[in-house]
Amino acid sequence: MKIFDYNNCKTKQIEELFSRPVMNYNSIYKLITPIIDDIKTIGDKAVLEYARKLDNFTGNSIKVSEEELQESVNKVPKELKQAIRVSANNILKFHKKQFPKNYVVETSKGVLCGRKYEPIENVGLYIPGGNTVLISTILMLVIPAKIAGCKRIVLCSPCKGEKLSNELLFTANYLGIEEIYKVGGAHAIAMLAYGTKSINKVDKIFGPGNQYVTAAKSLISIDPNGCPIDMPAGPSELLIIADKTANAVFIAADLLSQAEHGADSQVILLTTDYNLAKSVQKQVYLQLKKLPRRYLAEQSLKYSFIMIVKDINQAIELSNQYAPEHLIMNFKNADRFINKIKNAGSIFIGPYSPESAGDYSSGTNHSLPTYGYAKSYGGVSVEMFMKTISYQKISKPGLKKISDSIIKLAETENLQAHANAIKVRIKNEY
Repeated sequence: MKIFDYNNCKTKQIEELFSRPVMNYNSIYKLITPIIDDIKTIGDKAVLEYARKLDNFTGNSIKVSEEELQESVNKVPKELKQAIRVSANNILKFHKKQFPKNYVVETSKGVLCGRKYEPIENVGLYIPGGNTVLISTILMLVIPAKIAGCKRIVLCSPCKGEKLSNELLFTANYLGIEEIYKVGGAHAIAMLAYGTKSINKVDKIFGPGNQYVTAAKSLISIDPNGCPIDMPAGPSELLIIADKTANAVFIAADLLSQAEHGADSQVILLTTDYNLAKSVQKQVYLQLKKLPRRYLAEQSLKYSFIMIVKDINQAIELSNQYAPEHLIMNFKNADRFINKIKNAGSIFIGPYSPESAGDYSSGTNHSLPTYGYAKSYGGVSVEMFMKTISYQKISKPGLKKISDSIIKLAETENLQAHANAIKVRIKNEY
């Protein structure tokens, strides 16, 4: 990783350094639009063909059978089953607190207005499975969906070969998911959004993915015949703020933990200490040599860097501008600065709060906004799997109390029928 001094860099260089390593989306849209159109028009046959062509699927049916689910139970080690249970329990505890409350308020005497939450009935969950099968993402998406009360939860993940991994199937089965499809990429997103003859469409799609998946989610979300999505959640990214008190071994390990996700991931270290920067640079090199996914991490590090900043406040200002998916605050008295963080998907405070903990077992959700969307989106939550319905009950005296305001506003907007709907009730003596 190269080291730069922020205060000696020109504006253009800083902009280039903080740019995400993403492809031109116009070129991605050109590639995936025909795929989406084929799924919409041809349906099941197109889904199967693209699964074979792009996912290297070799089976005859993309739907996971009950037998496959049950077989996975005996093929997963006890240690992994226990890890899944521990993680699931912590995620459940954290997300239960997010369940929203209904309320009713009397805005004027005789005018009762309420708001209630209802679960989205049909949701589709996308589980990435390109270079590795992210079974943790199943936990992060299914648990809040279950808490919300979603009736139908559909899971999709790319399958190389004939069967999905036993680990993935066991996790899904453990959480009570029965409708699972061996398909990934833009074709999976289209299948969920539009449905086919054999697969009913969903009402909202959740889950991270590569740039093609993210682009597909974007396209189907603006199509009136498609469906909404959780957020733009693409390749992983991490920004660390550290001072001289930080451990270089820890910092390097954290940087590499995100760099190994893929070639289009980005990791950044902002530090006030040049000696720490040099130590981290050395540690990244040493630890990188031992990683099985070294090649992917090396590609990611080409777009990553270390930057020397004047002080912690300057680092926080840069972080807020970048709006990272993950932010690690590894410096003295870091918890005192938490309120200064305005834009981040998830924050990790102190030397013993690695991002890996949030990815798996601490309890917070790891499906987070990327590409700077943390400026306007939060991570996946129980509320995302729900919708709100407002309602009102107004007595005749209550309507009379606000009638003049309604009529005046309606007539100002030249909407006489709106005004008349009030007038006939006020004049009516029933």
